[in-house]
Amino acid sequence: MSVIAWSPHLTAERAQPHGVRAVGKHDLFAESDVITIHLPLSDASRGLVQAADLALMKPTAYLINTSRGPIVDEVALIDALRERRIAGAGLDVYDVEPLPVDHPLRSLPNTLLLPHIGYVTTDGYRTWFEQVVEEILAWTDGNPIRTLEASAG
Repeated sequence: MSVIAWSPHLTAERAQPHGVRAVGKHDLFAESDVITIHLPLSDASRGLVQAADLALMKPTAYLINTSRGPIVDEVALIDALRERRIAGAGLDVYDVEPLPVDHPLRSLPNTLLLPHIGYVTTDGYRTWFEQVVEEILAWTDGNPIRTLEASAG
């Protein structure tokens, strides 16, 4: 598989050790068979994927968003899916969560919709629960790993 990536801060030098080719945003959308979104929601990323970006995608391409719903222009995505300008979308995040029962995404046959659980893996849970147990044991021993003040900050 050939992997390409785009980020405003990604350079060819940073991508190369991971076997990834850094490209521009236009090329990412035009060349990809599957686009997956991996970034936090911020002022800079809100609405990052617009109708013009979706219009660059191949009609056989898929968009996967497990980051945050508002990163993708939801109306533009629904239009692209309805008109079958892209093959489909896999979504785990939405502008409004939980996704309302009457939301248009629910009626589109070319979507796979999950209830914000895409991050769940056996390894992820194992790591998370081990850390929780370690923190509980440290707290009961009188040596908390983190204080409430540190956790809140």
